[in-house]
This record gives sequence, C-alpha cells and structure tokens, in this order.
Amino acid sequence: MKEIVVISGKGGTGKTTVTAALAGLGPEKVIADCDVDAADMHLIMNPDVQATHDFYSGELAEIDPEVCTECGECREKCRFGAISEDFQVLAEHCEGCALCYHVCPVQAVRMNERLCGQWYESTTRFGPLVHASLGIGEENSGKLVTTVRKASHAAAEDKGHELVLVDGSPGIGCPVIASLTNADLALLVGEPTVSAVGDLHRVSELTSHFGIKTLALINKVDINPGLVQELKNFCATNRIEIVGELPYAPTFTQAQLKRQTICEFDPRGLGQTMAGIWTRIESCL
Repeated sequence: MKEIVVISGKGGTGKTTVTAALAGLGPEKVIADCDVDAADMHLIMNPDVQATHDFYSGELAEIDPEVCTECGECREKCRFGAISEDFQVLAEHCEGCALCYHVCPVQAVRMNERLCGQWYESTTRFGPLVHASLGIGEENSGKLVTTVRKASHAAAEDKGHELVLVDGSPGIGCPVIASLTNADLALLVGEPTVSAVGDLHRVSELTSHFGIKTLALINKVDINPGLVQELKNFCATNRIEIVGELPYAPTFTQAQLKRQTICEFDPRGLGQTMAGIWTRIESCL
C-alpha cells in the first residue's frame, strides 16, 4: 500500500483543492482528511457518512455538588482559573491536570475522559473518505490525525485499495508530523507569497528530516513571477521535482461553489492540467 500526503506549510495555498482533484484521478483509493482543526474536504466531496465515532483525549474535572463543601481549596490551587465562584468546572480553562482531584479533602472531584471531537467513515463518488472534526478549542489534534490515518489504512485494506491520499494539516507542528508518519510521498503545494515561500522551506526541511520523497506544485503561479522563480530555485537546489503549475483562476472558486473538483468542473481545461500532474506524481510514486 502506498500513501501520498499533500501538505503546504501554511493554510490557504490550495492544498485541499489539489487533493480533491487528485482524488478523482488514477486508481481506486481511500481519501483521508487530516486537517482536523479546520476540515473542509467534505465541502467538495459531499460525503455520505456511514459511521460516526467519538474521539476522547485527556481528562476533564467534574465536581459533585452533593459532596462538595465549597471549602475553596480546589479554586485556590488551580493555576488555570478553571473553577468558578459557584464551584463549577469551566471546561474551556481546565487542562486536565487533576490537581483539584488530589487536593480536595472530601473527594468531591472526579476525572472523566474528555470528548474532543468526532471522526467519520464516509463514502463519496471517489471512494471511501475518513475525516474528522475537532471540537472548538480542543487539543491533541495530532492524536486525532493518527486515528484518521489508521482508519484510512484499515479501510484501504478492507476494500483492497493500494493507495491512500491524505489531505495533510497546515504548518509544521504535531498534526503535520502525524500526517507524514510512514508516508511514501509528500506533495508540497506552494504559492508565490512571502509567508508561503518561508513556510514551504520549513516544511521541506521536515520531509527531508523524515526521509520522505518530496515533490512540489506551484499554485497561483501568475500572481508574483519573482517569488515563483525563488520557489523554483529553492526546489532545484534541494532536488525537489516540480510536477506542475496552476494559475490563479476564478474557475477554482466556481468549481467549489458547485461542490465539484476542478477536474469535474473544467475537464478539458484545468482538468487536463491536473491529469498531467497526476501522471508525473504516479511515475515518481
């Protein structure tokens, strides 16, 4: 089984648009949306959810009002201000450290598993999709990414598919590292803006560190020719093959409004361009 991860180093470069287009090209595959903090692959894929699973990570304190004597020991000791004046736990402040549990003289505090979000197994017109949604302000997105990736591999084995296509997380932190673990190929989607160029440099260092074969695609290629050349020079210096270029075109937005990939919306134009990009990716894989 092979795995391709599409990453960018920052949000907004067109990573999901590219991943969605690649989903409809080549052999049958399982698609995984690992951008769990701001998942949006479902907006294009229009998935039919077959199964929903709760995602638990860490702990959340709870105070039993029937036992609590309101002595104030927990509120005094809590460094995060997670205990209200009426001795209720403020979930958005609680770090799950369990200090309140240990200092309570009457054992009125209990620690519960923390519900952080959900992950889903769905079907789409392009095949199985595993995706997730992290709750507002919740943490441990790296652990949820790992859950999504494991489920996508299990789905590929169950369906007999030999390819998993992953829409990775932006940035270079824990969720991205979790997205890249054991990947066969990383496709970096860059755009010619100052922040995107810097972030592409950083994320390429990450793929190099893990020894993952890396390709690049330059999106919005016509907005800044000078930075496009900088991207090309960087890729040449670091032996990163550029598999294609895409223009800054309203066609992409029009396709998204129709909940279609660019290949579906413009099959004879940009769809052909994406088909050529897929051919070069497949040859490298």
